[in-house]
Amino acid sequence: MLTRMDGEAPEQIIATDLAKRSLPFLPIPIIVSALIWGASGAASAAYALALVIGNFLLSGVVLAGAARISLGLLMGAALFGYLARLGLIFLAVMLVRDQSWVELVPLGITSIVAHLGLLGWEMRHISASLAFPTLKP
Repeated sequence: MLTRMDGEAPEQIIATDLAKRSLPFLPIPIIVSALIWGASGAASAAYALALVIGNFLLSGVVLAGAARISLGLLMGAALFGYLARLGLIFLAVMLVRDQSWVELVPLGITSIVAHLGLLGWEMRHISASLAFPTLKP
């Protein structure tokens, strides 16, 4: 019976690929926010993008580490890791919300759109076959 996953970690490969694919698009929300809200909007959008990419990379690390230990831990890490990462994002926003460089509207919009947009974009590159369990060749 299979109780843990050995070998390469598809979670980490997908998260790293997502971060790499996001690089060409990062200036767009920063420029748009700068045009609307000025320098504080650009800084807020950049902070949101850092939180989003960090969230995906942390997810890959946590899931890959849990899969090497046991599949039960992987399932727990998927659920509770998601909740913990949401808490970390909440904490990261609460810690800076009163700073002069923070505009909450571009931070929130960028965070939501980047999460959904990057997930949708990455889904186009994921292989759903057992022959290639991570990315399409």
